[in-house]
Amino acid sequence: MKQPKIAKNLKTARGKLGFSLSKAAEETGVSKAMLGQVERGESSPTIATLWKIAKGFHIPLSTLIDEGNINLEYSRQASERPLKFENSIGFKILFPYDKAIGTEMYLMSLEPEESHVSIPHDVGVIEDIVVIKGNMEILLDGVWTKFKTGDAIRFKADVEHGYRNMTNEIVEFHNIIHYKN
Repeated sequence: MKQPKIAKNLKTARGKLGFSLSKAAEETGVSKAMLGQVERGESSPTIATLWKIAKGFHIPLSTLIDEGNINLEYSRQASERPLKFENSIGFKILFPYDKAIGTEMYLMSLEPEESHVSIPHDVGVIEDIVVIKGNMEILLDGVWTKFKTGDAIRFKADVEHGYRNMTNEIVEFHNIIHYKN
């Protein structure tokens, strides 16, 4: 990720919302000092911090980390390095958030014995998961359910949900997030 782009995207998003740094800190749970440092390009935020900002701003994560508005209909994801939540799920943005269709798409990966529990998205957000390699479990309504290569599920993502790999092989899956327009 290029730090100057994150700084610009954060400042733009905050400006569109009309938030002061204090209001942004209140909405996101990220300190005013940290937000200011990120906007000035003085700090490289973790993915977890960026996720908190996106959640507090009610915007897709890819809005903050997108490196440009390239109007392409294909993704050359193989050449990109995955991003990773600390000790948790890895991901690559295949298609950043597109306001016209209200979706974004990720290639997600879980190392053996790894898991990630996601806080609820905004009301009305739906996720599609398609397992493309391996066996995994998905947490919905407090229950972990097994999925294998080729399986797919669509669910309301405005509740706590999670993903885990209880095998000794890497799991990969597509995650398509649909936002209410």
